[in-house]
Amino acid sequence: MRIKLITSRDNALFKELRQLAGSAQACRHAGRTLLDGVHLCEAYVRQVGMPRLCVVGETASKHHEVHAIQMLCETGGAACIQLPDILFNAISQVEQGIQLMFVIDVPGAKSENSATQMLPLQQPAVLLDNVQDPGNLGSILRSAAAAGVRAMFCSAGCASAWAPKVMRAGMGAHFSLTIAEDVDLASLMTNSMIPTVATSSHADNTVYALDLRSPVAWLFGHEGQGVKPELLQLATHQILIPQVDAVESLNVAASAAVCLFEQVRQKTL
Repeated sequence: MRIKLITSRDNALFKELRQLAGSAQACRHAGRTLLDGVHLCEAYVRQVGMPRLCVVGETASKHHEVHAIQMLCETGGAACIQLPDILFNAISQVEQGIQLMFVIDVPGAKSENSATQMLPLQQPAVLLDNVQDPGNLGSILRSAAAAGVRAMFCSAGCASAWAPKVMRAGMGAHFSLTIAEDVDLASLMTNSMIPTVATSSHADNTVYALDLRSPVAWLFGHEGQGVKPELLQLATHQILIPQVDAVESLNVAASAAVCLFEQVRQKTL
């Protein structure tokens, strides 16, 4: 199978790629997203399989890693195209990166079905209430996957979990997680069979005082307002992360990492 060359900005496929690269809403509407860079593409092939489309930049077509992945995609039946550097760079948001990109289908229906099958909550999970920054969301996904959590539930106010910016921040974590979006967190918490633990700057107990050796569902909130009061009231435990007074509070992604790996620490004692 010969790789298809696209050289015009007016090409319909290039226009579609540019839309996917620039708009999380376009990704959600199309049910597709972009993986940008060798690391993400390698992780996808290793953990999931072949992409819908493999996109290679002209310069990178001679790179040994890119060439190997391209050949693997062609052998596996995936469509492949090559773009001139100027066109590839117009859709890539990775500076100084290697010019490789996948178009993949967003497993939206799969996530919804899998989420339904996991209810009520019985296994470790992370619940996100209105986390809007793509970098924070992707970082939390990455920490959750590294800490052994496999289920992520995002409320309607969260950033799109499969947007390209979130994919880059997640660094492949998406492929080992079941991610459900637009979830009614209140209903999820009410019917949970495991404790739910919410972070709050007004809590009396610290994360280090809580016994975390058994499964819990972690609840983290909006970057500015934190977890909604009505969700805090539903939580089994409210905890804070102690810190000095130099800053007002930790970034939500940092808070999630502290909590998740405190649980990992306790489990390995």
